[in-house]
Amino acid sequence: MQVYDAAGRAAGLSNEALREVFFMRLTTWPNGSPIHVMVLPENHPLHIRFAKEVLGVYPFQLRSAWDRLIYSGTGLAPTVVENMDEMRRKLEAMPGSIGYIEKNEKN
Repeated sequence: MQVYDAAGRAAGLSNEALREVFFMRLTTWPNGSPIHVMVLPENHPLHIRFAKEVLGVYPFQLRSAWDRLIYSGTGLAPTVVENMDEMRRKLEAMPGSIGYIEKNEKN
């Protein structure tokens, strides 16, 4: 599994920074451009692995944080893509987007 963005900025992010990004608390890249977070459905095996291994949380904890943002009107939830093909296509097509892929999915 690899956290990925088309510009290669994700490779330099610590797990703590990734937590801030995927909990939607860090919303811009260092150059000020917006970060667009892409995730797989909550029950997708890669999403579960990503949440536990990279972020150190259970997927329901991410969902809970996103729900608080949405219902309080203070933020937006990430974009949910249906599968790895859509994730890869959207990460390549949308500047500033970040998500996760299986390592062999990038090429």
